[in-house]
Amino acid sequence: MATTLTINGDTHTVDLPDDVPLLWALRDEIGLTGTKFGCGVAACGACTVHIEGEAVRSCQIALADVWGPVTTIEGLGQPGNLHAVQAAWVEHQVAQCGYCQSGQIMQAADLLSRTPDPTDQEIDDAMAGNLCRCGTYDRIRAAIRTAAANLQGA
Repeated sequence: MATTLTINGDTHTVDLPDDVPLLWALRDEIGLTGTKFGCGVAACGACTVHIEGEAVRSCQIALADVWGPVTTIEGLGQPGNLHAVQAAWVEHQVAQCGYCQSGQIMQAADLLSRTPDPTDQEIDDAMAGNLCRCGTYDRIRAAIRTAAANLQGA
């Protein structure tokens, strides 16, 4: 069955069953490979995207259940016009292997859209579902603090 999705501002029609996870439509059909497959059970956060600005695990959202426009890491910011979270990630050299980073960034952007000046506890709570095997959690927290300050114009 054909499903029409708005992804990063563009309209895409995919001819896939309604129960196919959004993740596979993004990666295999549309070619947006920045969103990663990690665990397949929404436990690691590598597949995090936004639907109507809300961070969700795309491995667990069926195509039929997508309720609004989707933003992936490719649509969050562009070279030369990075989102504040992406710029802070670069500034703090957060990524090591990098596999989890698109999901981490998408989760952090959602946090800052809802909580512009989060405490360390709010950061830890919001990011708890995003796993980093390299253990860059201190750099992640520092980058989120920097992005929050930059978004507030500090």
